[in-house]
Amino acid sequence: MMYRTQDCNSLRKSDIGKQVTLAGWVHVSRDHGGVIFIDLRDREGVTQVVFRPEENAELTKDAHSLRSEDVIEVSGKVAARVPGTENPKLATGEIELIPNRLRILNRADDLPFQLDTEIHNEDLRLTYRYFDLRRPRFARNLRLRHRAAKATRDYLDAQGYVEVETPILSKSTPEGARDFLVPSRLMPGKFYALPQAPQQYKQLLMVAGVEKYFQIAKCFRDEDLRADRQPEFTQIDIEASFVTPDDIFKLTEGMLAAIFKAARNIDIKTPFDRLTYREAINLYGSDKPDRRFGVQLVDLSDDFRASGFKVFRSALDSGGVVKAINAKGFAGITTGQIEELTETAKVFGGKGLAFIKVENGEWKSPIVKFFGDSEKKALQSKLQIEEGDLILFGADKWEIACEVLGRIRLRVAEIRKLIPESELWDFLWVADFPLMQWSAEENKWNAVHHPFTRPKADDLHLLEGKKFSEIRAEAYDVVLNGVEIGGGSMRIHEPELQEKMFEALGVGAEDRQSLFGHLLRALRLGAPPHGGIALGLDRLVMLVCGEESIRDVMAFPKNNRGIDLMTQSPAEVDPRQLRDLSIKLAGDKK
Repeated sequence: MMYRTQDCNSLRKSDIGKQVTLAGWVHVSRDHGGVIFIDLRDREGVTQVVFRPEENAELTKDAHSLRSEDVIEVSGKVAARVPGTENPKLATGEIELIPNRLRILNRADDLPFQLDTEIHNEDLRLTYRYFDLRRPRFARNLRLRHRAAKATRDYLDAQGYVEVETPILSKSTPEGARDFLVPSRLMPGKFYALPQAPQQYKQLLMVAGVEKYFQIAKCFRDEDLRADRQPEFTQIDIEASFVTPDDIFKLTEGMLAAIFKAARNIDIKTPFDRLTYREAINLYGSDKPDRRFGVQLVDLSDDFRASGFKVFRSALDSGGVVKAINAKGFAGITTGQIEELTETAKVFGGKGLAFIKVENGEWKSPIVKFFGDSEKKALQSKLQIEEGDLILFGADKWEIACEVLGRIRLRVAEIRKLIPESELWDFLWVADFPLMQWSAEENKWNAVHHPFTRPKADDLHLLEGKKFSEIRAEAYDVVLNGVEIGGGSMRIHEPELQEKMFEALGVGAEDRQSLFGHLLRALRLGAPPHGGIALGLDRLVMLVCGEESIRDVMAFPKNNRGIDLMTQSPAEVDPRQLRDLSIKLAGDKK
C-alpha cells in the first residue's frame, strides 16, 4: 500500500494530466456553493484539492465532513487552476488536484487553537507542543537546526575531528551552576550528576591521545531560566591538542561559515574582528558588545581631573573614571524615559545619571554651570556634540561606570530603534578575560570560567605573587550581534600549575583529590598542551532563525518555570521507587 506518490509541494504545470496520490493534513477547508476546496498540507508545503459535486457527488459529500487537521489520503488527476485563481504565493499555485478517491486516515478532535492564528499563551502552546510544531515556522526552525548540526559534523569531520560521546551519568563537581543529581539504587546514599558540560571528559580525551575531539553534547544545569536558557541544552563541544588560540579561532570561524552557508545560504565575513576583554568593556560596557550601531563609550577622565563638579572629581580622586555616550538626536527624551534610564543606572551600581540635552543651541543641564571652558571644549571635541543630542555620563569605579553606560547604551538603542532591521551578522572575538574574580559573599577567589583555564604566560608571575585580580586568562568568547554564542580557553596541562590554581581558588588538598583526583592523576601521565571551545547550538540556531527565544528552536522545551507542560514533568513518583533509592522526602512521617 502506498500512501502517496509525492509530497504536497512538488506538483507543477508540467505535471498536469498525471494521476497522483497525496497524503497529509487538512490545512483549510472551504465550501464555495457546494464545491469543496481543501488545502492539503504536509511538511513540504500545500496543494489545493477541489471536490466538485458534478464530477463526483459521493466523494464531495465525504469531503464536506472534513475538518481542519484531519489526516487524509487523496488520489486524482493534476489539473490547471481556473484562469485568474492562481496563487503566486504557493509553489503549487498554478495547479490543483481533482480527486477520484478519498481515504480518511484519522479524524482530529476539536483543536486547542488554530495554527494560522498567533497564540500568545505560551503555556497553552507548550501543553500541545506536538500540535504547535505543525506550524511552518517551527518546521522551518527544526530543519534549520538539522542543517546546522549536519554542517557542524561535516566540517569538523573534514578537519580530522572525531566525534566521541561522553557519559551523561557523571560526578558532581563545583563548576558554577547547580548540578542535577541522580540517586544510585545500587549504592544507597550516593549520587551521579548530569554533566553541566563535558569539560573534564574532553580534557581526559586529550590525555588519551584523541587529539581532535568534538561532540554535539547534551548539558544540564539546575539554574533559573530566561529566554535563552533551559535546564537542558545542547552545545557544540570541541577540544584539540597542540593548538594555540589562533588555531581555535580559525577552526571556529570556518565552522560557523559552513553552518550559515548550509542553513541560510549566507556568506559570513572571516576572519572575525578581535577585542580584548578590557577593550570591549571600555568601548561598549559589555564583554559581549552589540556593534551594529555606534554609540561608543568615551573616556573623559583626564579632562575632568581638576573639575569643579564634585561628583566627577570625587569619582576620579577615588581612582574611578568619568565616561559618557552621545545619544545622537535624543534630546527630546521624555521625563519618564530619563527616570527609567536613571533607575537602570542605580540597578547596576550607579549613584544616578547625569545628562546634558542640546536644544536650540543651548546645553541644558544643572551640571553645565560647573564645567570650565576647557571641559566643554573636550566634551564638544570627543563626543562630536550637535543640535538635538543627549549626553549621558557615568562617573564611578571603572567597572561600574562602564557597565552602567553599557546597559543604558543598549536601552537607548531599543528606544531609538538604532539596530538595523535588515539582517547584519557582526561576529567578534573577545579575548584575555580575567582569570579570577573576588566573591565578597564567599570571601574567596572564584574562576571566571572554570578552574582548568590557563593563565596567560605573561601573567604567570602574578599567580606566584598572589596578584589574582591582575591575571588574564588565555580565554576567549565568540560573540554574534551582542549575544555570546560560545566560549573556550587553553587549558592547564601541567599538574603543578593546576595545583597552584586550586590553591588560589581555596580548594583544599582533600577536596582536590575527592573532586578532581582523576584529572590530576591524568595530568601526571603525559598530558599534551590542549584547548578548545564550546558553542551553544540552541542559541546559535535561535539567531540563525531570527527568533528571540531558544524555546522556539527546541522540539520539546520546558517553560520559564522549568516545567514540561506536555508531559507534566517534573512529577511525583511512586513511593516504592523512593524506597528502592533509600530516599525519604522531607515531611514524610513514614
